[in-house]
Amino acid sequence: MDNFCEALKKLKLTSADSTEDSLEGCLDCLLKALARNNAEASEKIQENGILQVFPGLLGPHSSCTPKVANIIAEVAKNEFMRSPCVEAGLIPPLVQLLNCKDQEVLLQTGRALGNICYDSHEGRSAVDRAGGAQIVADHIRLLSQNTDPANQKLLTVFCGMLMNYSNDNDSLQAQLVNMGVIPTLVKLLGVHFQNTPLTEMCLIAFGNLAELESSKEQFASTNIAEELVKLFRKQTEHEKKEMVFEVLAPLAENDTIKLQLVDAGLVECLLDVVGHTVDGDKEEDIAELKTASDLMVLLLLGDESMQKLFDEGKGSVFQRVLSWVPSHNHQLQLAGALAIANFARNDGNCIHMVDTGIVQKLLDLLDRHVEDGNVTVQHAALSALRNLAIPVVNKAKLLSAGVSEEVLKFLKSEMPPVQFKLLGTLRMLIDAQAEAAEQLGKNVKLVERLVEWCEAKDHAGVMGESNRLLSALIRHSKSKDVVRTVIQNGGVKHLATMATSEHMIMQNEALVALGLIAALDLGMAEKDLESATLVQVLHKLLSDERSAPEIKYNSMILICTVMGSEPLHKEVQGLMFLDVVSKLRSHENKMVAHQASLTEQRLTAQS
Repeated sequence: MDNFCEALKKLKLTSADSTEDSLEGCLDCLLKALARNNAEASEKIQENGILQVFPGLLGPHSSCTPKVANIIAEVAKNEFMRSPCVEAGLIPPLVQLLNCKDQEVLLQTGRALGNICYDSHEGRSAVDRAGGAQIVADHIRLLSQNTDPANQKLLTVFCGMLMNYSNDNDSLQAQLVNMGVIPTLVKLLGVHFQNTPLTEMCLIAFGNLAELESSKEQFASTNIAEELVKLFRKQTEHEKKEMVFEVLAPLAENDTIKLQLVDAGLVECLLDVVGHTVDGDKEEDIAELKTASDLMVLLLLGDESMQKLFDEGKGSVFQRVLSWVPSHNHQLQLAGALAIANFARNDGNCIHMVDTGIVQKLLDLLDRHVEDGNVTVQHAALSALRNLAIPVVNKAKLLSAGVSEEVLKFLKSEMPPVQFKLLGTLRMLIDAQAEAAEQLGKNVKLVERLVEWCEAKDHAGVMGESNRLLSALIRHSKSKDVVRTVIQNGGVKHLATMATSEHMIMQNEALVALGLIAALDLGMAEKDLESATLVQVLHKLLSDERSAPEIKYNSMILICTVMGSEPLHKEVQGLMFLDVVSKLRSHENKMVAHQASLTEQRLTAQS
């Protein structure tokens, strides 16, 4: 320690006019002290004002320069030293050294700048102001093809410096993207495929940049997919696979890259991972299985990549994924159901899947999760059934397979995501299916639950879907029994509220359902329509210039129907409907204009 203190004094006193030899001895002493106890030695260096001495020692032609840069790199490993390094004015001379040709100087300078930038806003800002990132990016570009070991070490340090410079900072990451760093790094990955430290540094840099939306287009214009799949195949250790996965996941959000990854053979790699880990009970097996199956589902979110893997239902990948649904493993069940939901994004695929018996697999899966089941699996299986129910030709097949009965088992669920998918599945199933709509519409338990969920103000999706299903049961069944079940269970007020929705499609569905209620059992609905202030709602819809033509048209039909009730008729008379309706006779939409004439006649005749 005495030698160290002496060296500090000597450096401070004589740095300006010492010979390089005497300085070298002092610097060696500092490096030894830092190797023994970095934090303590760094503190002493700062306390003695040595940081302020260093800028004068960082000359491009001085033999001391690599050691000084090395000391700065060591000192900057401590978080508390990074701001003092910036305040001592070390960044500009360090950045100047990046223009030098000496490899050792470049290596130590890259380390020093990288460590100062690590988690330090001041460090990054200073390097940014001095233009350091551009010089480093240019070096990497020029050196990228050189496979000499010393050069690879330098490239690893430079990649690390850029990574520390831009980590968690969107604007600096965008700056690197604009500098064209991505194609250079992808090239590095290909050329230095066998060099583990360098490829790992590239992966971490990719992980930094891949989250940025603007980077994905640049990635898509390179052969990143090919290089990553090649690298992934080489990995045997869990941690190394995870590193590649962490880059693949954000990149695979881009549809172009999804397709490139499929073409590069990633899917086969993922299926291998699933095959090797599905029966494993180690933590890393479970983690790998989840990551691989999640990534598989992500690849299916792109239309082109999904269609390629579906391959008219003959794709081997499609077949393998189907086999996940009956698996004993919850993660695979979930991924299998989500994959089916993704494959079921166009009518052709849906029709093929239903014809090849996929519905029964999903029903069996749901059945295994009715009592205290896995919510994510329930949600995924219901999503798949909802999508499969969209094509008209599938509806009757799903109904006869018992889908509605299975779905109704989840009515007791208290989980909003499950409730939402359950409602959507039933709504798709009964579209233009009068018999099924009537059967479900007379189901008191279902209607009671719908009315309850129509008040789920904390869950707008569930509330909206409940209203829509309530309306759909009436619209598709056109049944007096269904209308009575809805009235008896308090559904009318919710349909009247739905007519005021900000979504035109929901307004219209509500008005058509209310029109059927009024036409099929006005007497029974009269009080509910009155207390729901339906007449005022209709007056507002007709008066509002923003109301769509079909809203105005259906509102007038409903006015004519409710006038069959004495109290509702009085309300219509009290609200001066004649003025509003007569203006609509000149409406540009012919159906609205015609209905306005008919409604005016009715209002005049009964006034």
